Amino acid sequence: MTETLVIDEQVNSMLAKSTAQHKKISSLKTPSAYVKQKMGMDYVELSYMKELADKYYPGWSWLVVNTEFAGTEAFVVHGRLAFIDNGIRRSGDMTAAHRIQKNKEGVYVDIGNDIKAANTDCMKKAFNTYMNIADDVYRNQNIFLDDDQETDLINLMHDAGMDMNDIDDRVVQIRKGKINIKNLDKMIVWIKEQKKQKKAGK
Repeated sequence: MTETLVIDEQVNSMLAKSTAQHKKISSLKTPSAYVKQKMGMDYVELSYMKELADKYYPGWSWLVVNTEFAGTEAFVVHGRLAFIDNGIRRSGDMTAAHRIQKNKEGVYVDIGNDIKAANTDCMKKAFNTYMNIADDVYRNQNIFLDDDQETDLINLMHDAGMDMNDIDDRVVQIRKGKINIKNLDKMIVWIKEQKKQKKAGK
């Protein structure tokens, strides 16, 4: 029984560390130098995503499971990303298709480059989906406060002596995502300023 409890505690600890790390990576701002645009859509260079994967998940691997032509218009790659996530062995599959470029006569321009691009697209989708890399660019970022952050902020408002109606309004803003991880620091500074003003009798 004791051994089972120890194992459960170890698993819970690994899961907690994994969750915290994913949130940290998700909140990172991708340097503008690595953000490019194609056909009106933002994308991130693979070199940056590999750099973060090496930093946070060293030893990761990429396996091309299958490739195929989708007619004569696109090339499809099915890949598998494997990595160790705070002691937890994980893997995830991803697929991506890249359009095959042709000239006016319908002849392939550079089929080798199209195949390479399909694999690159597949890898980047996997890095983002399973490691949360470049969530800010691919719009997958969870900006809502977690329960602990919400509780801490409410306690801070109470400690600052804020009016209950004001606190209730801020709680509504938290639940709607208007107060979120992107402006949390500014909100904390503002609350502390309210506390100073209360003490000064303003």
